Amino acid sequence: MRARILAILRIVVLALLGSFLALGALPAQANDNNISAELVAEAPAQPGSTVWLALHFRPGPGWHGYWSNPGDAGFGMELAWHLPDGWHAGTPLYPLPQQLVISGLMNHVYEGDYAVLVPVDVPPGAQTGHSVPVNVDANWLACTDKICVPERATLTQNIAVSDRASDDSDPRFDGWRAALPPPLDRQADFALTPDALRLAIPLPATMALTRPHVFVGQPQLVDYTGAQIFRRKGDTLLVDIPREGLAKSADAITGILKLDDGGNAIRFTAAPGDVPKGGTLVASGDQSARPLAPLWVLLAGALAGGLLLNIMPCVFPILSLKAMSLARAGESEADARREGLAYTLGVVLACVALGALLLGLRAGGSQIGWAFQLQEPGVVLALLVLACAITANLAGLFELPSFSFTRSGGRSSAFATGLLAAFVATPCTGPFMAAAMGAALLLPWWQALLLFAALGLGLGLPFLMLGFVPPLRRLLPRPGRWMETFRKILAIPMGLTALALAWLAWRLGGPLFLGWGLVLAGGLILAFWAWNRGRRKTHIAAMAFFVLLIVLVPFVPRQQAAMEESLLDARSFSPEALAEARREGPVFLWFTADWCLTCKVNENVAIEREATRAAFARQGVIAMRGDWTQRDPVITRFLTEHGAAGVPLYLWYPAGEEAQQLPQMLTPDSLIDLAEAEAKTP
Repeated sequence: MRARILAILRIVVLALLGSFLALGALPAQANDNNISAELVAEAPAQPGSTVWLALHFRPGPGWHGYWSNPGDAGFGMELAWHLPDGWHAGTPLYPLPQQLVISGLMNHVYEGDYAVLVPVDVPPGAQTGHSVPVNVDANWLACTDKICVPERATLTQNIAVSDRASDDSDPRFDGWRAALPPPLDRQADFALTPDALRLAIPLPATMALTRPHVFVGQPQLVDYTGAQIFRRKGDTLLVDIPREGLAKSADAITGILKLDDGGNAIRFTAAPGDVPKGGTLVASGDQSARPLAPLWVLLAGALAGGLLLNIMPCVFPILSLKAMSLARAGESEADARREGLAYTLGVVLACVALGALLLGLRAGGSQIGWAFQLQEPGVVLALLVLACAITANLAGLFELPSFSFTRSGGRSSAFATGLLAAFVATPCTGPFMAAAMGAALLLPWWQALLLFAALGLGLGLPFLMLGFVPPLRRLLPRPGRWMETFRKILAIPMGLTALALAWLAWRLGGPLFLGWGLVLAGGLILAFWAWNRGRRKTHIAAMAFFVLLIVLVPFVPRQQAAMEESLLDARSFSPEALAEARREGPVFLWFTADWCLTCKVNENVAIEREATRAAFARQGVIAMRGDWTQRDPVITRFLTEHGAAGVPLYLWYPAGEEAQQLPQMLTPDSLIDLAEAEAKTP
């Protein structure tokens, strides 16, 4: 936002400077301007009819003019008509503008010749047989990528008035009129929320959409660079556009819906009304309008993604908990079935609950994505305390049924293990899972919850199969005294998990916040130990101390650690920085988080390498990093625009081309090969 404001101020200053330089020397003729202009009449006028006039603009090389709503910067054209008595000029009609991003600002411009058509009503009593002068004082802004100059001209046209229709018309009007988006024959509806402009545009389901975009006529109402989400619901096109700007309300919305890159578009007017929810996604932002995969394909992807999470690096720290469940599954057939069901139920319920909370918060306007729970310092602190307590339990310091992984644990232990497994594992986004979770943020709520449930089922499926397939259980070692020793050994990886959470707590909140969490964990462990040993007074004192520390957590000063230095000298991500970098050359953009183990593995394997740095330096590749460790609505919006619900996300921008999305697991030479390919591109 700060970069956008500074860029707008820069353009305003340049425009004011240009106006001061022009004072006293404003051109009398439009052709002296950087954008020349002329006023053209289509044909002689008839009394009681409409004559069409055109303001024909010719930008010089490198210059561009603006649409009626110029976008983030620039100024729209102003017209002051001087007409004979009874003549009336209507609303100017503009051709489809182009999108031009400069310093992260979206501009609606015309870079080549264009004409703005204006209908002029001629009164029935207009005298025929002579010509009448029509004058207009026109003011517009002419800009290049570096400077803007306000320009003006008084344009004059003598229009013949005849009582008969004339075949003598300017042939250029055929092309100019064809460039105007035709008006929609029905009214659209709109609704304003604090975060979005929602449109319901009547559009036949058979009408093709490729790379659609809505140009909103009302200024200061929407985020022009934000991702526009398009959905179809029957013969209605639903559009969600992020809000931004000073305008808080609107009586009506006018605009142009661009259908494709071939110049096809329609003009619409929307009134306040009911905008349905749901619909089938057809496009997001400037991506090609591809319908989402069928629901059954997305469900299969979520199921496969959950299954693969069992072997993803982000789940390794809690494999110790699953290993104990595996061992206990061999005790009896009934116990195995019950524990398999309990574990799977815990996983599925956790996934659905997290998904429902995510959808509810997003519906309320929060810009969050998958793994939002680990972006909250308080949640990380709670996980740290829980991990420390489980480590102490595995080490044998105390026994509690809900934490026990020995025979006394039973179904409650399996259920708790499932809850914890899902809570810690789901922040990762593995193969097959990315498309499903990205779609879940865009689908109707009930379909999204089905995807979350399928993800949980995939994560719990190995244990469910162990419970119901005896041959698989026979592959496991028989239960025995070794399990007690094995349980103590498993305290080591669980302790490493606690250390990782301690590091994350330090990254999110600083050393004091981490220290508070460790004291909290110590108080809880002491309370459990005292309860287990029958020391009631010690237990009560420890619990009271623990509760007091919890109450005071919101008041603990927090200080997020600075982003770690990158070997690639990566720039920090912002839409403005990305737009600037893409003008300089090829760009590698990656999104990461301190809590994402997959991200850290990829960084060690493929990104933060001397060989990668050298290849980028040879080919002039710009590295850019987005840190999603804490909640960032700008990054969340960008992830959603690219169909991603979480990190990691890797994008490669070849010079002058659109982004290529890379796999979520990178090989050591992935980026080196892409960089070297840039050298072979003509």
